[in-house]
Amino acid sequence: MPVGYCRLEMRLPENGSLKGKRSVMRSVTQRVNSKYNVSLAEIDDQDSWQRLTIGISCVSNSATQCREQLEKVVDFVTETRLDAELLAHSIEIIDA
Repeated sequence: MPVGYCRLEMRLPENGSLKGKRSVMRSVTQRVNSKYNVSLAEIDDQDSWQRLTIGISCVSNSATQCREQLEKVVDFVTETRLDAELLAHSIEIIDA
């Protein structure tokens, strides 16, 4: 049973407060959850209002499908959140 993990590091250049950052995180979570069957959480940079680090995970019956799903989520987030700049992302597949 493969488990996929993705780490997204984003910069929010026009954001001015933690409240605005929470709004962006809530929007990303709702949009991704409505389209993909994955779990999301803010995993780092909680006190920084211009950086957002999101952890995304999924479970699938094949490693290929898991990687494709996470890549689609990364593409979806970068295409729909034009106010956020993707700094880095990494995808890791673990065979549990």
